[in-house]
Amino acid sequence: MTEDYCARCGEPRDAGEHLACDAALVLEPPRYCVRCRRRMVVQVVPTGWTARCSEHGELRGGDVVDPLGR
Repeated sequence: MTEDYCARCGEPRDAGEHLACDAALVLEPPRYCVRCRRRMVVQVVPTGWTARCSEHGELRGGDVVDPLGR
């Protein structure tokens, strides 16, 4: 998979530095599809997140924590 666009700001990856975007993506879900630049439908829940591109499908992320500590 090629990453032509920034997942946070949607701008082309080669159009400048995206250090702040990359740092923010450690803690938050992507907002743009890196392949087509479409704005994704994002849902955040306590156990993680999903981000769906209408063309390229769904991504999932986050830590799933067992509340009973198993």
